[in-house]
Amino acid sequence: MLNELADAVWVAWAPQGFFGLQVGARMTVVRLGDGSLFVHSPIAIDETLKSEIDALGPVAHVVAPSLFHHVHAGVAAELYPNAKVHLAPGLDKKRPDLRADALLGAGQDASWRAEIEAMPVAGTMLGETAFVHHPSGTLICSDLIENFETADDWYTRMYLKIGGIHGKPGLSRPLRWAFRDKKAARRSIDAILERPFERISLAHGDPLMSGGPEALRASYTWLKA
Repeated sequence: MLNELADAVWVAWAPQGFFGLQVGARMTVVRLGDGSLFVHSPIAIDETLKSEIDALGPVAHVVAPSLFHHVHAGVAAELYPNAKVHLAPGLDKKRPDLRADALLGAGQDASWRAEIEAMPVAGTMLGETAFVHHPSGTLICSDLIENFETADDWYTRMYLKIGGIHGKPGLSRPLRWAFRDKKAARRSIDAILERPFERISLAHGDPLMSGGPEALRASYTWLKA
């Protein structure tokens, strides 16, 4: 089910496991000024969800934003054959079965650059590109930050506690290993923090409706330049 997050921004959540962790996944849909849709990190799209998406407008962009957020991108591309499919750099090699109309980070797409700014996160094996939707002041990301109050199953709760993110937003300690070039990553995070946003639509956990910059800044105090 689609839920409105902000003006022209909707999200849909689905259960998803990762190595036994029940972290879920969230898709973000943005309606651009021309009425077309930008679909970020697609989840499984059933008939009900597709009808809700179609009611918002035609899908013009399907975005697989990182090397780890691509599972349902192929089906989304099939459901929307007229959409342009944007893949994270390297995903075209990891998933050669996916249609790749463009790679993220190779410049702003002309059809969205007036509203959405792509912000590649360098120095990390996650290969993520985050996005700032300027009209609504929303940062759209996948694994850049998580936000769980708690979890129903003990294994996921243990992960959150060990990771230092139980009951608060942040980047789990186990994920920090993916940041290999800390100086490059620090520059990328600082660049995002220079952009004006208040909300964060994230893949795992609850969206942050306010205090986004403060939460992101606090999540990366460990990342020294």
